[in-house]
Amino acid sequence: MRHFFYRWNACSFFSPSFILHGEKSIAGTAHRGYLSAFHRTALRHFLPLDPVDSYNAIDTFTSLKSLHSIKLESTLQMDATTSVRDLLFTLLLKVGVAASIAALLARWNTFRRVLFTEERDPDQKLKLMLFMTPPLIVGVTLRLVGYQYRFADLSLEGAFLMGLLGGRVVGPIGGAIITIPALIFHEWLAMPAASFAGLLGGLIRQAIPNKEDLWNFGPFTFLNIPKAVVRLMTRAELFWEMAPLMACVGLEIGRVALVAATKPKWLFAIDPHWDWWLGLTVIATLMSVAAPLKIWNNTRIEMNLERHQQLLLKARMDALSSQINPHFLFNTLNTVSALIRFDPDTARGVVLKLSNILRRLLRKHETFVPLREELEFIDNYLDIEVARFGRDNLDIIKQLDDDTLETFVPSMLLQPIVENCLKHGLAPKLEGGKIQLRTKNRDGRLHIEIEDNGVGISEEKLPHVYVEGIGLSNVRERLRVLYGADFNLDIESRPGEGTIIRIDIPEIVATMQAVG
Repeated sequence: MRHFFYRWNACSFFSPSFILHGEKSIAGTAHRGYLSAFHRTALRHFLPLDPVDSYNAIDTFTSLKSLHSIKLESTLQMDATTSVRDLLFTLLLKVGVAASIAALLARWNTFRRVLFTEERDPDQKLKLMLFMTPPLIVGVTLRLVGYQYRFADLSLEGAFLMGLLGGRVVGPIGGAIITIPALIFHEWLAMPAASFAGLLGGLIRQAIPNKEDLWNFGPFTFLNIPKAVVRLMTRAELFWEMAPLMACVGLEIGRVALVAATKPKWLFAIDPHWDWWLGLTVIATLMSVAAPLKIWNNTRIEMNLERHQQLLLKARMDALSSQINPHFLFNTLNTVSALIRFDPDTARGVVLKLSNILRRLLRKHETFVPLREELEFIDNYLDIEVARFGRDNLDIIKQLDDDTLETFVPSMLLQPIVENCLKHGLAPKLEGGKIQLRTKNRDGRLHIEIEDNGVGISEEKLPHVYVEGIGLSNVRERLRVLYGADFNLDIESRPGEGTIIRIDIPEIVATMQAVG
């Protein structure tokens, strides 16, 4: 037992700390071929007194410690590699958290509207701050709770973003708010640093002439540095997207300098060391600012495209409606001119009906109206046409389901079809005819049928109806613009017997009312 105890103490004496930090290590002395007197005395004290055994033990310990020193060097190299991997992984997580927060905020319609408005009023600036500060506060709190969550701290980057988007008031206030948890944990420089970052972002926003240049800042803006230098030297023009780039570099270097110059607990930095790893930290800071800007800029572009699509849709609808109204007015005025000589009272009634139609058209141009209003419009129109054809020569039959009357339909949908029935179907018949109008709801869709007993359409002309005719081609185009492929317009005609036009559209079109 004593022999084992001595050898255990000898191993403890020649521990790794002794080998690494002693003035003369066992490995070093073995390499030179001798041991110091101190080492020999120690070995004789702890090992058996037999000289042969002692020297054999000394050689054994010398070779063992040399091997252990080599293992320690390889272990230190592995630790350095592991620390680099940990830093890279932490920085990648930091950029991922920034992008995730940006994508999450972009899903809120209110936040999207704030982003879309470049000149923001105080209410919109307050909304911007209220949306951005909660996730940033959560990130700072997570970092304070556990060291493994240090990637979640985006206080400096978030304050800078709030300054870029909200100005030199929102940035400092937002930066101060998101660092309140750090201040509670006695990080005294966290709040001044974040407030300064927000102020710097606000000053950059104020200095840039065209605020749209802010959205050009991206993860690879540094590749434009040569281009910016050439522009500055040749045309004396500033490349404004370089301003956020240089600000991010300065903020990260300044943070590391503050940590190095003060107590480490006063300010947080992922890697507060002056080595080449600082370049990786600076790149991660750039990415954490540029990634949200790019995500939000894509959101702005999508909203801008949707807005232009709505404007284009409205312009196309206005153009199509303008094709209908003059066509209808021309026929109506011809009817008035024909009646005013021999039947002034009837002509006066036609003028009153026409005034009702024009009043409705001028009161408010709507893309969609309830079917009830569309039928009232058709009644006024048919009263004019009855005056034109005569009461004995035109019969109107309606078969309407009550639950269809409040369904929204495109404005001026039925009038061109009814006009076609009169002009091309019934007008050539000497004895006149009748028009039947039927509506019903089925399986969440509105079905409309307009049938006449006119002369019909020949098989040769039927394929060209949508191309040559103004009325039906106009209706089809409007339905295609409004519903895409979710509609059906079908024409069934029998020469000499009449024509049936069937329209099938979605029953609920509330999502399209905003277009009007």
